Amino acid sequence: MSQNTEPISPSFYNILELVKQWPIEDKIRLSKELEKETKKTLSTELLEAFKTDELSLETITSEVESVRAEMYGEKETT
Repeated sequence: MSQNTEPISPSFYNILELVKQWPIEDKIRLSKELEKETKKTLSTELLEAFKTDELSLETITSEVESVRAEMYGEKETT
């Protein structure tokens, strides 16, 4: 018996119909694996979205000090 080495490309709906036939335990395993993969993708996208070379430590420190000064000033007047 020879193995078919061509990649198969079933549609989403083909896969969905197969998964619907699985026992609940296998569906849960698949769900957990998909969740792991999705989290990796989302966290990578999130990190890329916030990645910047425009912020320096000095800029961040200055902004923090400014906000603290505003908060401290508001506490003294109330």
